[in-house]
Amino acid sequence: MQDVLARVQKAFNSAFELDPGSVTINTVPADVKAWDSMGHVALASSLEQEFDLTFDVDELMEMENVREIVRIVHSKLAKQAVT
Repeated sequence: MQDVLARVQKAFNSAFELDPGSVTINTVPADVKAWDSMGHVALASSLEQEFDLTFDVDELMEMENVREIVRIVHSKLAKQAVT
């Protein structure tokens, strides 16, 4: 799970030019000035590139904070490993 968080931090850096260390499991959109609706699109794109995944609309809507992002990515990676 820590590996997923580290890679999520890289995606935040790519999308928002944030210091990866400033993004924690408890980070919410209010903590990141640029994490608005357009920022969410940029973040989703960065996450897709970082993890080589695609997200559906429901998953994107559930990505309300870093904890949920990590949960969704971890779940998708686990499903990918099984197939």
